[in-house]
Amino acid sequence: MKKLNLDTVNKVHFIGLGGIGMSALARHMLIEKKSVSGSDGSLSDITKALAAEGVQVFGEQIADNITKDIDLVVYTEAMPKDHPEMEAAKQLNVPMVNYFEALALAMNPYYLIAIAGTHGKTTTTAMLTDVFEVLEKDPTAVIGSLRAKTKNNYRHGKSKYAIVEACEFKRDFLHLTPDVLVITNLEHEHVDCYEDLAAVQKAFRELCEQVHETGVVIADTSDPNLAPVLVGLEVAVIDYMDYFDPMMELKIPGIHNRQNAAAALAVAQYEKLDMLNAKMALKNFAGTWRRFEYKGEVNGAHVYDEYAHHPTEVRAAIAGARELYPDRRIVVAFQPHTYTRTKALFDEFAKALGKADDVLVLPIYAAREKNESGVSSRELAVKTLEYNSSARYVASHEAAVDDLCKQLTNNDVLLVMGAGTVIEVTKQLVG
Repeated sequence: MKKLNLDTVNKVHFIGLGGIGMSALARHMLIEKKSVSGSDGSLSDITKALAAEGVQVFGEQIADNITKDIDLVVYTEAMPKDHPEMEAAKQLNVPMVNYFEALALAMNPYYLIAIAGTHGKTTTTAMLTDVFEVLEKDPTAVIGSLRAKTKNNYRHGKSKYAIVEACEFKRDFLHLTPDVLVITNLEHEHVDCYEDLAAVQKAFRELCEQVHETGVVIADTSDPNLAPVLVGLEVAVIDYMDYFDPMMELKIPGIHNRQNAAAALAVAQYEKLDMLNAKMALKNFAGTWRRFEYKGEVNGAHVYDEYAHHPTEVRAAIAGARELYPDRRIVVAFQPHTYTRTKALFDEFAKALGKADDVLVLPIYAAREKNESGVSSRELAVKTLEYNSSARYVASHEAAVDDLCKQLTNNDVLLVMGAGTVIEVTKQLVG
């Protein structure tokens, strides 16, 4: 990372401002009294909110957005390297960093609590933010979703504490130097940048080794995938499963969320917070945007928006729905996310989707990729038939909406699932 000091930065421009992490960091920069601008290819509720808060928002991504008075450009890694704004910044010698480098610049000076792991990062980060907030520790927090409690992905605090989500994509979390590192779990994910589980483990091990020597790593020490990550660490290791209660009362269902809560409690205990009040904060935790988020009803069926895009997450979401609604039919409208992930985890996706009672598989959301393997959602639907006789392919969001409107009844629960544009199905169904 370039040697930058945010204290000397007065004007910041964000390329890809509408991203959930980018928008949170933009809010932080505003609070820090910096002049903030940003661009995005499509304006959204998030960019509209930022504009209302004082960010100069450009709805077109062109070179003219970059001016000589900008001190720092922050870009999302989804942007191509020849992006016109990035090219303009190079020509004007404006320093550029990616989102995770900027996050580290902003958050490493705090007493940093970082939440890493393949699944559950966002929920655990939000849970911890609630706990620290309720217990009047006044944390700063950057969350990978909107808290239901505040409808915001950022919390400005005045204490020493910062709580942030640490993503392993492209090893980007290695810019962080945590005081407390939580690892929720570990699997082979981001298959476009990690060739196997060992490569993921190596990155997590490096992150553990960046924890301050007086700090701690909090993880499920019985998880075999974490064994090579945790063995022989020089910093203390705490097993969050010591705080796991399979009967813990939460507003959001599922064993996986009780494990997330256990990780939050382990942090609370380490920081010597009042555990009774910490548990009460978790009991009242209302969830986050797109994580088993209740959206309304169609034909009497309850509709939930769900971000799950990995087989483990798909299984957990379906299991959570069954826990909450044991006597209802579970219907899933699933949009696979990226060709590489769908190809690498093809059989696992089919098995996970087979846990539902009825499955609609939408076209794959490409994100940043080209389909070099030829994998398709139609093939995934056919494979899912081995585990669920009601699985089928639908060619568009509109076709999914039409199908669901015809079949859903008041005996159903619908999970609209995926990390891409499938949220549009929810919007068309319930507004």
